[in-house]
Amino acid sequence: MAKIHFVDHSGETRIVDVENGATVMEAAIRNAIPGIEAECGGACACATCHVYVDEAWREKVGGPSPMEEDMLDFGYDVRPSSRLSCQIKVSDELDGLVISTPDRQA
Repeated sequence: MAKIHFVDHSGETRIVDVENGATVMEAAIRNAIPGIEAECGGACACATCHVYVDEAWREKVGGPSPMEEDMLDFGYDVRPSSRLSCQIKVSDELDGLVISTPDRQA
């Protein structure tokens, strides 16, 4: 189990416990985290679960796959730290992960 810190565009932080194997998107939906819409339900077929991975965590989380990079082209305000939260699997290694949401989704 890992604690994930979700920071919205206004700076408000919500910390949730997430079971290993779940995705960051699933945790966000289950905990009503604002700013993550997840219209495709985690199929990597949209960019409505776009998030920013805190710089300190980027290496541990890893980079996007080629398919994810293609979907990020449809995201709003994409940055080098952008990921689709449906593609980030939670593990004990990600305990304390800080994720920020954009001020809107594409």
